[in-house]
Amino acid sequence: MRAIEELGYEAPTPIQNATIGLLLGGRDVIGQAQTGTGKTAAYAIPIIERLDGKLVDERGRPRVQALVLAPTRELAVQIAEATHRLGRHRGISIVPIYGGQPIDRQFRALRSGVQIVVGTPGRIMDHMRRGTLDLSTVRFLVLDEADEMLDMGFVEDIEWILQSVPGERQTALFSATVPPRIAALAQKYMRTPERIHISTATSVTVPQIEQTYVEVGRSARLDALCRVIDHQDPESVMIFCRTKRDVDDLGESLLGRGYPAETLHGDLSQAQRDRVMKRFREGHVEILVATDVAARGLDIENVSHVVNYDLPDDPDAYVHRIGRTGRAGRSGIAITFVTPREQRALRTIERVVGTRLKPMRLPTAADIVTRQLDSLKDQARQAIAAGNLESYLTMVAELGEEFDPGEVAAAFARVAAEATQPRSLASVDSKAEEAPTENGMARLSIGIGRRSGIRPADLVGAIANEAGLSGRQIGSIDILTDYSLVEVPASRRDEIIEILRRANFKGEQVRVEVATPGQVAEGLERTRQRGIERGGDQPRGPWMRPRMRDDRRHGGPPDWHARPAPGDAGAFRRGFRRRDDRVEPRRQPRSEGPPKLAD
Repeated sequence: MRAIEELGYEAPTPIQNATIGLLLGGRDVIGQAQTGTGKTAAYAIPIIERLDGKLVDERGRPRVQALVLAPTRELAVQIAEATHRLGRHRGISIVPIYGGQPIDRQFRALRSGVQIVVGTPGRIMDHMRRGTLDLSTVRFLVLDEADEMLDMGFVEDIEWILQSVPGERQTALFSATVPPRIAALAQKYMRTPERIHISTATSVTVPQIEQTYVEVGRSARLDALCRVIDHQDPESVMIFCRTKRDVDDLGESLLGRGYPAETLHGDLSQAQRDRVMKRFREGHVEILVATDVAARGLDIENVSHVVNYDLPDDPDAYVHRIGRTGRAGRSGIAITFVTPREQRALRTIERVVGTRLKPMRLPTAADIVTRQLDSLKDQARQAIAAGNLESYLTMVAELGEEFDPGEVAAAFARVAAEATQPRSLASVDSKAEEAPTENGMARLSIGIGRRSGIRPADLVGAIANEAGLSGRQIGSIDILTDYSLVEVPASRRDEIIEILRRANFKGEQVRVEVATPGQVAEGLERTRQRGIERGGDQPRGPWMRPRMRDDRRHGGPPDWHARPAPGDAGAFRRGFRRRDDRVEPRRQPRSEGPPKLAD
């Protein structure tokens, strides 16, 4: 109870209330409920309560008493972490086992003795065949998200595992749906299970999730998304797309507009997935763009918003998506973009969820500005409450001798508002022949490009470390064949040029100078050509500007916003080899073109 209270649980969820007592009593249970309803605690608490601390081998090492099977690596890790937190005062031993992790590390953990093993079917079978995982003392077995394991083709693996563990065990099966194949599995391997069904409306915790939709044309979705983000100002948001290509394209577009974003899909390695999820969980980026498959099993408590950039293909996918927010009793907001042709599909989703989605009016420019001013007022109140304003009061007093105090305050508010102009309303450079950019930025030409293997991440890391800029102060980046164009604050242009001229790029010094109009024009043309080569999905026109781009389409790694650790100038001079830390893309106003939506 102590750990439960420390974790902030106030009352059990419906699935917990219905199953914990049965599992504590030794019954087999089939729990049918959606993701995000507290299933992990529903079976973890009974397992922890019933562990036998005296069950050890001849050397006094704990024996495996509980096995939890999960469909994905992410879910296995999350289950292990949640169970560890629940049993922190009991001294339980638990290890997650999954593919993509060095198997030697798992060997060591298993040899030292463990009471609870959580893993994916494939890696569990691997250890069983190697003889490194002994399940002869298993007393509890849990199949979590069984329908997902069915969809992923794990049923035969599960049966092989079930046949290899003791028959005298307690089994719990949790699934959002119970198709015939799952029902047959339960009948064959479970002992008169008690079936618990939590209705859809309850399982997706509709009261905690505000579900809305925006009717918008496909070509206007990006502008609509940027306006929604600027107006809602989410703590963190997950954006769902149907395909990996759509995820990459949207992530690239958001980065180009100055929105810190990460992408998650099946083409990422496990190390890349872990890095992405760590940055998102820790708040280094506020936006995660993902496919349905890649996001299965993710359990992130602080997701305030979910955006369905594409309407999902089926209602179950919609339920899984919006279940990423409104977790652990928190409120959440789910926003779905719907084209006029998708109204019928939307009605189908509403019938399954059991509620009508509220139409949401797309925020106008005035709405966003009002929201921004309200935020500034809140920040001003906090600054006044914090005190330590003496130097600023002196400055205000000096200006008050020349101007009306109200005008002085209004001027400061205007400067602050313009410095944090919403990104979706940012003006754009309409004169491609001018090398300097708007909003106090200057464009530099750095004499190293794609031919030398340079990436946007390298340039961001170099400038951030060498010139002392934050990622947010660095503007758009375009990598050309033999040189690169980078925007930096115009007020520090000459200083940054001198600093970078003394630095080493890939082991040698390179030319750094103010970009010429000809170089800018070439950069714009190359960006325009990339749009044509990609089927015309990039903005065009005389207003177009260079933008950050992801070199995945040209053979580079997908995690291009890695950079050297802050202050690690040596890593920069060694050729950008250190990649264990990141810098957020700048949040200054960016835009890829004139607004497509009416104010």
